[in-house]
Amino acid sequence: MSWTLAAGIVGGLGLFLFGIQMMASGMQKVAGDNLRRVLGILTGKPIMGVLTGMAVTVLVQSSSTVTAMLVGFVNAGLMTLPQAFSAVMGANIGTTITAQMVSFKLDVLALPAVGIGGLLNYFSKRRLHRYIGQVILGFGLLFAGIITMSNAVYFLRESPFFLDMLVKFGQQPLLGILIAAFFTAVIQSSSAATGIIIALTLQEVITINIAIPLILGTNIGTCITAVLAGLGTSLAARRTALSHVLFNIFGVLIMLIILRPFTDLIIHTGDTVARQTANAHTLFNVFTTILVFPFFKHFVHLVNVIYPGENETVEFGPKYLDKRMLITPAVAIQGARQELIRMANVARDIVKEAVDMFYKGNLKNLPHIIQLEDLLDDLEKEITHYLQRLSQHSLTYKQTIAVSGVMNAANDMERIGDHAMNIAFLSETVIENKLSVSTAAKEEVLKMFHKVDEITASAIDAFSREDLRLAREVVQQDDLVDNMEKDLRKSHIDRINRNECIPESGVIYLDILSNLERIADHATNLAEVVTEEVIKE
Repeated sequence: MSWTLAAGIVGGLGLFLFGIQMMASGMQKVAGDNLRRVLGILTGKPIMGVLTGMAVTVLVQSSSTVTAMLVGFVNAGLMTLPQAFSAVMGANIGTTITAQMVSFKLDVLALPAVGIGGLLNYFSKRRLHRYIGQVILGFGLLFAGIITMSNAVYFLRESPFFLDMLVKFGQQPLLGILIAAFFTAVIQSSSAATGIIIALTLQEVITINIAIPLILGTNIGTCITAVLAGLGTSLAARRTALSHVLFNIFGVLIMLIILRPFTDLIIHTGDTVARQTANAHTLFNVFTTILVFPFFKHFVHLVNVIYPGENETVEFGPKYLDKRMLITPAVAIQGARQELIRMANVARDIVKEAVDMFYKGNLKNLPHIIQLEDLLDDLEKEITHYLQRLSQHSLTYKQTIAVSGVMNAANDMERIGDHAMNIAFLSETVIENKLSVSTAAKEEVLKMFHKVDEITASAIDAFSREDLRLAREVVQQDDLVDNMEKDLRKSHIDRINRNECIPESGVIYLDILSNLERIADHATNLAEVVTEEVIKE
């Protein structure tokens, strides 16, 4: 009997999780690739964040996934803590839809849904029809999993040990909460944990008095995904994860205080324990959101107080591109130049942090490097789009040359960011695989970086001051970097021949040199914008 029970629960849980994944995948494809963009542009009122969090979670079918996405967006600087927290509240409500679906006795639809969905997915020629087939197939597999688990736990009705344990849960709700929280944290899916609880209720193995504490526990356990997603991220991202934990714990504590009247209310919301359990899951999250929402700003402030510190945020979006100035080309071009200078300084910072990561063997700055590189990508697109709009106006020949130069230079700065990311990922490979790099190799990389950084700083200075003499000096120094790379390559080959370096780290060393040389080329291109403007005048 124990083998049948274990196989039924594990197999049913597998079907349930695969069904959720299949259904979510199909729904996301039907909806298009806009889910991340919708979450990323959340602005304004908290109520919109709650509604958007609900809607996206219904499509994704996992509050854990949505919360992890939110932590990532905050870490990337695309969202603020208040925006993310409002979406977290909505996600908690949205995830209860799964429990509502499985609480209905729709077992007769399971196999037909699997059949229809499978046929659509396999034979349909149109992608939309295949995606709809995936949704139907996932729906069927989800219910097939619930049926399998429900049949497996039937034997528990006659197990003295299990029945005795349930009596303890009924007498000590806190114990049920803790066990459910632990189990949910282990499998990292509140939907799956809730599915098992509802499977138990379908066989009348547990009562609503036992089911409610277990449901409350799943809401705490699901926070583990956000906590794990927040590890190694920015302070704001870690605060987002903390807000999820505090919000759910606060709700559970309130429900413990009013557990008896809450249970009495839930009993009147459905004819079966399964329906009552699903309703308890939904109402708990709705009530918690209603309770916290009037104190939204205070709750965010509390999170900041509990997790203090100066947050290193990257300010996304352009600062100097004023669309109102497009009718005044001279002013608009100056704004674009200022934005390009900002972009160049960000590119210089990324290179410095990436090389520092290699030299010190520390992964701490990698999230910040990724964040800055995203900023470069964003600024390059914004500058290009801005200048394309400006080009539609009447420009002088000199202004046309300036616009072309800034657009090309923006692309060069974005490419510097790409090469810096290459260095960062190469450094990550060295650190994670614990590859040995000789002190001489590290010093040589640092030496070449200083030269490249000197050229980059001079190029930025020449561009910002429109200094033709300095710009020409920068262009002349490009050959020095090329020669330095050749000399360092030769020096490295000599070390390999003397067995002072291992081949694996040697390849990475050479790739870093190559990326630094390309960075110098792109920095030189910035200086050439100044020289070309003078020549073409």
